[in-house]
Amino acid sequence: MNSTDLIEAAETAARLGAKCLLDWVDEFRVSEKGRSDLVTDADFASQTAIVKHISERFPDHHMLGEEGLTHAEGESDYRWVIDPLDGTSNYVHGFPYYCVSIGLEHEGELVLGVVYDPNRDEMFSAFRGQGALLNGKPINTSRIPSLDQAMVVASLPVSTTGQDVAVDRFLRVLPEAQTLQRTGSAALNLCYVSAGRMEGYWSSNLKPWDMAAGVLICREAGGVVTSIEDASFTIETPSILATNGTNIHSELQTLLAGPLF
Repeated sequence: MNSTDLIEAAETAARLGAKCLLDWVDEFRVSEKGRSDLVTDADFASQTAIVKHISERFPDHHMLGEEGLTHAEGESDYRWVIDPLDGTSNYVHGFPYYCVSIGLEHEGELVLGVVYDPNRDEMFSAFRGQGALLNGKPINTSRIPSLDQAMVVASLPVSTTGQDVAVDRFLRVLPEAQTLQRTGSAALNLCYVSAGRMEGYWSSNLKPWDMAAGVLICREAGGVVTSIEDASFTIETPSILATNGTNIHSELQTLLAGPLF
């Protein structure tokens, strides 16, 4: 299938979803899927707009999305993996670090990723083997070589306690990195690694829609993506370590995968 058609459809869908997010600002209602795990009217409106556009273009394609979206009828080799609002807590609090994330798999392999940040009008995109782009211009990871010079970011689970393994890992890295942050959007974190704005990102609690698009973008920008524990990786498992591909990757993996507590 033509990569240009697929990318154009994904980017258009992402913009349609993002328009819903902006239209719903100050109008949405919030509910909880679990403690501190929020969902809004905007999530559902964005997902509806995205699915409608993609379904009209590719009616036989499968889909997987955060807000209860599962469509796997027929024999298509394509599956869209959609997060209509990555960074819902940020969105609810008016913190402008959230996005729409749309990935595409073909025969189980990631082939396309689009992440759109409506607050900065930044469209990150990649197609397998064609490099990564930001608003149509090529991007690459930084070449910072060591953790003590690096800015890195972590995700912590919702409802985190002080005894959580993720907190222990965060505290291990804190004195070793130049800067360590928690920002609230996995997809944007992966894109920021891709664009050289940070050097590493990890999480042990992601879903496929959180990372599908960002993983491909990161790899196409020259980054390295594995699990925290070893070299394996799949979007179906929650563990991810993404870096600029320098020695920072092994430094973080040693710190994160060692004996806990």
